[in-house]
Amino acid sequence: MSTLQADVVVLGAGMVGVSVAVHLQKRGRQVVMIDRRHPGEETSYGNGGLVQREAVFPHPFPRSVAELRRIARNRSVDAYYHLSALPGLARPLFAYWRNSEPRRYAEITAQWITLIATCAGEHETLAEEAGSTALLRPVGFIRAYNDAATLEADLAKAERARDFGVNSVALTPAKLAEMEPHLSNGFIGALHWTDPYAVNDPHALTLSYAALFERLGGQFAIGDATTLRRNGAGWRVTADDGSVVEAEDAIVALGIWSGGVSRRFGYMPPLFGKRGYHLHFKPRGNAGLTRPVASNGFLLAPMRQGIRLTTGAEFARGAAQPSPVQLARAEPIARSIFPLGDAVEPAPWMGVRPCTPDMLPIIGRIPSQPHLWGAFGHAHQGFTLGPTTGRLLAEMMTGDAPFVDPSPFRAERF
Repeated sequence: MSTLQADVVVLGAGMVGVSVAVHLQKRGRQVVMIDRRHPGEETSYGNGGLVQREAVFPHPFPRSVAELRRIARNRSVDAYYHLSALPGLARPLFAYWRNSEPRRYAEITAQWITLIATCAGEHETLAEEAGSTALLRPVGFIRAYNDAATLEADLAKAERARDFGVNSVALTPAKLAEMEPHLSNGFIGALHWTDPYAVNDPHALTLSYAALFERLGGQFAIGDATTLRRNGAGWRVTADDGSVVEAEDAIVALGIWSGGVSRRFGYMPPLFGKRGYHLHFKPRGNAGLTRPVASNGFLLAPMRQGIRLTTGAEFARGAAQPSPVQLARAEPIARSIFPLGDAVEPAPWMGVRPCTPDMLPIIGRIPSQPHLWGAFGHAHQGFTLGPTTGRLLAEMMTGDAPFVDPSPFRAERF
């Protein structure tokens, strides 16, 4: 059995884990990255392919009675829940609801924006070094509307976002048809968020950062993060080939599975999951989309595999079998607004977004555990915030001045 010595072992090879590993390797640390699958094959694979610079307002828990009643009926496209999951979710969802109170939500938003404001620039830097800038398409995305009230509310939200450096353009039906001629003409208007990057192969972008990590001298191994053990003052983890990795520092960047590892060392974050699905379709004839289009609680995104139909949030028990109810609800609506052909895959893909009750990720030291760090809980924005998180945590670990104040994201708050 061989033993590999490293300065840091990173558990998790999604966009966040890969980005952390790259930034540490760039700063002279010898890093080994461990995951049960190859880089980018879990939640980082199945997103909408957006680097969401416009996402300055985190997703709050609904507060209005009308919205709560709509979701409680459990018939919507954007949200769906399993009754069996609700008892286990009661505490984190109640805390989520409390943190969505307007005054508290404003405080959280101010902290959240410090991360989101950096996301485009940090992706640009890594993509340039990785040779994958062509994957960052500066076309933004469109949100199209069927009803005037929702359009007006989002136009007002867009005006507030301008105060945080976010750009957008309101579109008339005619302008929308000019920009995306294969959409149906039944929309009353749209909003073009111009700052986000659209990525038509999110997996390829993650793989390009992983390749950069290896070119910098980092190493990747298939292994089980639950084999993490104390090794004196440091850590050890066993790879599937039987080799052992020993390192001074360990980083938990396992998304929704992070809590299962950290609990073994006394830290029990109140993580909960929002499951999401996608399925690719061939467009009919010469139809196509220039950029992702969101509407009616789902997203249609042009990908290399076809048009990706993604869903909102599903709340289920961790071991529950996939139940793509939202895809079934969304597909006929999607077909009514865009000429989708046959499905590309025989079954939908499913992933789980790792969420915290205060809508902020955990970035920093794990309490009472020397040399153990966390980088998880990014909810809907792990793909967006991977490079930002990687740089921030690497600066904290190497003694550099953090380019973003890390205190709002400290693990001790839970």
